[in-house]
Amino acid sequence: MYKKIAFISLVLILVIVNFSIYKKEQHIKNGKIIFLKLAPVDPRSLMQGDYMALRFDIEQKIQKNIPINKSIDGFIVVSVDKNNIAKYLRIYNNKILNKNEFIIKFRIRNRKIKFATNAFFFQEGDAKKYEKSKYGMFRINNKGDLLLTNMYNEKLEKI
Repeated sequence: MYKKIAFISLVLILVIVNFSIYKKEQHIKNGKIIFLKLAPVDPRSLMQGDYMALRFDIEQKIQKNIPINKSIDGFIVVSVDKNNIAKYLRIYNNKILNKNEFIIKFRIRNRKIKFATNAFFFQEGDAKKYEKSKYGMFRINNKGDLLLTNMYNEKLEKI
């Protein structure tokens, strides 16, 4: 009896994990490409290995419109230009979006605005290469979820 329960539990866990992987793969495959401009930040953490801490330029605009002294989950509306660079427009208020407008999910925790990720991990020894990063390339889905896929320089050339 215990072996059956263990086997069923294992199969269930594998199904859930694989479904989650499938959803992320579909997000990467079908998500709209947008670029978020990076804000200056310490390019490397010595404590956690080779990665770049990320901050985004649009965080400053959100701070002007929302108090960051409490925990909040919400959405912002961005528009994209011909290069798919996102520009902050407003806080989302459940109104219909115009063409080239997208919602992006955000959270405020400990007085910090957070998007999909606050770090970009790279291979050991590549820190110099990624110091030139000016944009993060994300795939966005219709729910406002972002997945960071690559880093780009100021000319929107992949690093």
